[in-house]
Amino acid sequence: MAWLRALGSYVPARVVDNAELAPLVGADPAWLLRATGIGERRFAAADETVASLGAAAAADCLASAGMAAADVGMLIVSSGSAERRFPGPAATIARECGMAGKPAIDLPMASAGGLFGIALAAELTRVSGNVLVVASEIMSRVVRLNPAGRDTAILFGDGAGACLVSREGGFAEIADAELATDGEFADALRLEFDAPLQMDGRAIILQASRKLPRAIGALLERNGVLPTQVGTYLMHQANLNLMVRVAQAVGAPEERFFHNIARYGNTSSASLLIAATEWWRGGDGTLREPLVLAAFGAGLNWGAVLARP
Repeated sequence: MAWLRALGSYVPARVVDNAELAPLVGADPAWLLRATGIGERRFAAADETVASLGAAAAADCLASAGMAAADVGMLIVSSGSAERRFPGPAATIARECGMAGKPAIDLPMASAGGLFGIALAAELTRVSGNVLVVASEIMSRVVRLNPAGRDTAILFGDGAGACLVSREGGFAEIADAELATDGEFADALRLEFDAPLQMDGRAIILQASRKLPRAIGALLERNGVLPTQVGTYLMHQANLNLMVRVAQAVGAPEERFFHNIARYGNTSSASLLIAATEWWRGGDGTLREPLVLAAFGAGLNWGAVLARP
């Protein structure tokens, strides 16, 4: 049995609103907001790295759990925007957080990495006890901040989130997961070495709006849960319009889909955990209804996790 025990996050101090970004990419600020639902995003400072953002989120999560780094048995770090091929950010985050000698695993998955990390952690708690999942991204450095890169530059921001998965209890029991991959569409969203992010936005929206509701539906049906019985849906914050489509396809009220994309943009694999942290801290710490976490991204990889009170 595995539990969601605590959450944490970190976002850079610099706020980049649409009025600042729009002239760089040749767009109108009002159009940008209508098209994406994003009003502002955060950009990392020059001295910040994927690892430093991740370490800050990890420390925030551990503080929320009232737990020391020595109590963590394993670290899983997701990032699609790490600064180098290897070593990945996991080893650095482990060092910065005082987890010397503990296994630190890199999961180089954009967008869906935080969700896949939680699903993996739920299985690994049997041998590691407490598994800390971190997702950290600096997307502002992999997009083109000019008119040629407008379609991606308007979407992305920087940040990190963290989740402690434990076999010792928590606020929600991880009941089941539905994960999938389809490499046929891998080229639709990719980040090559020494090249900016490339995305076929139309293909990604089409695939996500089809595949994600099916995964959520299969997960709920397998566990005897109706879509309307889920209290909160926490999704990767890719696009506000996509979240509305998923809500309609699943058959759940739109207001149950928590979103903070207006303030942070799409922070790739970090977005699910940043959103989850804000949702968790906005409540009283007690889960009364089933909870669904869901994500879709590069790979293509997608899926959903069901948690219960």
